[in-house]
Formats: sequence, structure tokens, C-alpha cells
Amino acid sequence: MTVRICLWSGPRNISTATMRSFEARGDCAVWDEPFYGYYLKTTGIDHPGRDETLAQWPTDPDAIARRCAGPAPKGEAEFFQKHMCQHMLPQLDLSWTAACRHIFLIRDPAEVAASFNAAMGRVSAGDLGAERQHWLFEEISAITGRINWPIIEGADVLADPEGMMRALCAELGVAYKPAMLSWPAGRRETDGPWAPHWYARVEASTGFAPPQPSPHDLPETLIPVVEACRPAYLALRARKLAPL
Repeated sequence: MTVRICLWSGPRNISTATMRSFEARGDCAVWDEPFYGYYLKTTGIDHPGRDETLAQWPTDPDAIARRCAGPAPKGEAEFFQKHMCQHMLPQLDLSWTAACRHIFLIRDPAEVAASFNAAMGRVSAGDLGAERQHWLFEEISAITGRINWPIIEGADVLADPEGMMRALCAELGVAYKPAMLSWPAGRRETDGPWAPHWYARVEASTGFAPPQPSPHDLPETLIPVVEACRPAYLALRARKLAPL
């Protein structure tokens, strides 16, 4: 029986490192941002790697959902899916999430906005995904009948990787494995086609790096964007998981 695990994150967090961590378990297939192609096609938004993503990634939401709720590739016991909250447009049917276990990965929206702006030169509240993430938490809780899916903060994982991974695995009902704390550097075949534009740091990594202050300044013009996202972030943060 496949154990399906969905990570729900906004951009510029440790979502790809977390995907590396689960892939390092040895019995876990991963899928990098399943709905990204659908999101780009439906919104028309221009992101780095758009053409490659539309050429290589699925765009039919029903087909994507069936795969998300289906067996793991290559017969693996576990199937980890890294989802970006902003990709989950309002018209999507989320009933497939009943077949999965869920993690919500949060980060202070001021840090997300500063990092996203440094990469893209623009940012909106929708780009950060915080409000959508809170909505998804409530919606998925209702669909699955579980109101305490684990919420983790990226800074906490970086500060205590073993403690947070132990706590997270306990909440998900899977065995903790020390292999989750390290992985080989480099790109993966499982990385999305946008990886050359976004994954330089994680490609150089061999584990969760210690937390560091953000190197990016937050322009005053983005303060209203951050404040629009803060209530959703704080609502999730109040329920976040502590390390074991």
C-alpha cells in the first residue's frame, strides 16, 4: 500500500531540500511541483523556465490528480509530492487529497517576499501563497477529517533537523530514518525543468544547512504585500510542530 505524502509550501522556502530529505529515505519516490505546468498554462504567467515546463510537465489537472492519488512510481513504498500552494487555483478539485498525508511548510512572509523579489523583481500577495496555504490547510482538514496535519517552519527544521524530522515522521505515521539528514550534492532527474533557474543552493547542499539571516532587504513598497499575508501565516504558525 502506497503512503502518499503531500508537502504544501510557498516559494523561497526549504521545500526542495525537504524533498531531498524524503527522497534520501531510500524507499520514497518524489514528484516536484506536479501542478506547475497547469498553473503556468492556465494563468499565462511568465516564470523562468516557462517554455521548458510547458513542454515537459503535465497540464491536465484531472490527470495530475489521479497520479497524485495513485501508486508511487517504480513501485516505491512512499510517494512524496512537493506542491506549491499558489499553483492550486480556486477551480481545482481537491478531493484526491483524501488519499494522502499532508505537511504544511511555512516561512515568515517578510523573508519570502524579500527573497522572491530579489529573484523576480516583483511580488504580489498571490505569489507568496500564504493566504492560499491557510485556505488549503482548512480545506484539506475538512476533506481528510483530520484537523492537526503537521505544520513545520523552515527555520525550525534548519535549527534542529533531526528533532524536526523525528517529530514530523511521528505525525505522519512513518518511521524516522537517519538517512533523511543527508544526501548527495547535485541535480536530480526528479527535479523539474525549472531547476536551472531556482535550485543552485539545493544542488550544492548535502543536508539541511544551519539557519542564517536573510541576505535580502525588504523594500518598503512590499510592506503592504507582507501585511496582507501575515494573518494567514500567524494562524498556521500558532499550530506549528515542535521538535522531538
